[in-house]
Amino acid sequence: MKKVWLSWSSGKDSAWTLHRLQEQGKWEVCGLFTTLNENFDRVAMHAVRRVLLEAQAEAAGLPLRIIPLPWPCSNTDYERMMAKIWVEAVQNSVEAIAFGDLFLEDVREYRLNQLQDTGLEAIFPLWHRPTGALARLMIDSGLQAKLTCIDPKQLSGAFAGRDFDPQLLKELPPNVDPCGENGEFHSFVYAGPMFEYPLEISVGEITEREGFVFADVLPPDILLGEDS
Repeated sequence: MKKVWLSWSSGKDSAWTLHRLQEQGKWEVCGLFTTLNENFDRVAMHAVRRVLLEAQAEAAGLPLRIIPLPWPCSNTDYERMMAKIWVEAVQNSVEAIAFGDLFLEDVREYRLNQLQDTGLEAIFPLWHRPTGALARLMIDSGLQAKLTCIDPKQLSGAFAGRDFDPQLLKELPPNVDPCGENGEFHSFVYAGPMFEYPLEISVGEITEREGFVFADVLPPDILLGEDS
């Protein structure tokens, strides 16, 4: 089997990509990697705390490579830091990098260009899967996720903090992709067939900043008041 690292956002699409790779049986997923906003110590866009990101990796039974990004981060700086990850992957006998992209052609092309001449193959296990059917399959298969970031220009901020479940799918406006592939929303997965056990979480404060609405997902230590 080919060794593969998975680009891990903490959300449902990357989690489902992990599940698909595991199901297919021709890939050995041997690591996850995630970019983190080092100023806030949270996953970029998803705004998920580092401790929860690390808890996901533990539940998946996989090593996690965290890539700290400065804030703000130029595209040049981003690509320079990612180039180091590609070198590290090759040094670890990794042959492919997996992404959870669904249908955005420009994003896919960017990934392919990033990996050009690195010796690494870019794979897209969910590519062009109909997103309505895919969203329902995720939910029916036991995936559980919270919406952590909403673009209020595309979807009401009232959806922040809600579960990604059948009722939510029913309430999404017709112009919103069921998987949020156009950036309408981002999520945090806390249970599913890709994990050995579910994560204990709660939703804290809902805030709006920099044009987005965020739901703060909390780990157990904060639930118990052991962390401020």
